[in-house]
Amino acid sequence: MLNDDFDTGLNPETFAPETLAVHAAIRPDPHTNAIAPNIVMSVNHSFLPNEGAFSAQGMEDISDSPFLYAGWTNPTVRLLEQRLAILEQAEDGLATASGMAAITAVFMSLLKAGDHLVISDVCYAAVYEFATQVLPQYGIEVTAVDTSCIKSVQNALRPSTKLVHIETPCNPLLRLTNIQEVSLLLKNSGILLSADSTFSTPVITRPLALGADLVIHSLTKFINGHGDVLGGCVLGSKALISKLRSVAGIYFGASLSAQSAWLIMRGMETIYPRMKTLCESAQTIAEWLENHPKVLRVLYPGLASHQQFSLAKQQMTFFGGIIAFQVEDIELIEQRFAHESRMFYYAYSIGHQRSLAVVLKTDDLDKSTYRFSPEQKAKFSREAGKGVVRLSVGLESPTDLIRDLSHLLR
Repeated sequence: MLNDDFDTGLNPETFAPETLAVHAAIRPDPHTNAIAPNIVMSVNHSFLPNEGAFSAQGMEDISDSPFLYAGWTNPTVRLLEQRLAILEQAEDGLATASGMAAITAVFMSLLKAGDHLVISDVCYAAVYEFATQVLPQYGIEVTAVDTSCIKSVQNALRPSTKLVHIETPCNPLLRLTNIQEVSLLLKNSGILLSADSTFSTPVITRPLALGADLVIHSLTKFINGHGDVLGGCVLGSKALISKLRSVAGIYFGASLSAQSAWLIMRGMETIYPRMKTLCESAQTIAEWLENHPKVLRVLYPGLASHQQFSLAKQQMTFFGGIIAFQVEDIELIEQRFAHESRMFYYAYSIGHQRSLAVVLKTDDLDKSTYRFSPEQKAKFSREAGKGVVRLSVGLESPTDLIRDLSHLLR
């Protein structure tokens, strides 16, 4: 029988995070003694007449509430939320049907007409498009800046600013934002800081410990780690998560299914050895790429050539499983990855057990997603050139991956 620390997660410092990832909040089933958690597929739960009164306000704190309806909360999903909160050292969490649903929950629950949002000028494409193209339709003003520059963040703030949203490392350039520096800038201002830490996971960086108010993950990626389920989460204080749950958790309809929650928990239990392995492989591959004559530039936080290498060492335990690099003939390399690679699947997404690769061209991103100002495009081009090859390193032998890369870059 596990002790109370595992059940509540109130004292995560008692145990190593590797241990918590496997055991936190898990107890054998009292009826069957099964060790793996149950998948509760029921949409409905019976209740007594005085337990079933429903309002959004009544769902703000569900810790002691009975389970009523799977659209609001579910025992398997709730267990996932508790276990994720323990890993991020958060008070509570809200799980959603996708990473974008988690982002939407934050933006639409915390912002209203007349409010102002500051967002990273390079981040996950759908997040950027939603922020800059959809939110203004609801009267929310948005400013996109390079959040790796604290002065850019400071200059973007207004009296109406309610939220600063960062992504670190950012997709696809792997710029870092100094979480602690931004949190200190916002301290006592009433402005919240949310951090998308999908590329890092709790294994590499814990934004809440560095001063962020909310941390967001696409659970689809490294936390699940097997490329077979969609999911997202937001983690933070009980008060903030209650606010999100009372709006997004009830009315947005982006509930995570019990089956998906179970699959994510299965993947989450191996996140520490998986991340350690693929980060070590990514470091080896990045160093090899940097010395290849056909590679113009490698973007990877674990290289001394990365412009924020010192911050990476300060803020990251490992340097991640994503590598971006430039080549001169990007059209040729794109075709080779798509048609000749034996190790890298040419596909979007990241964080699978299998290695993935995709070419992201600067002109395409500018037209479809970022819509840069001339100054922003010039800065992006200085880092990305005509575009980058983005690698999501998997669990294969780095020797085999390098052999494949050597053939593709011949």
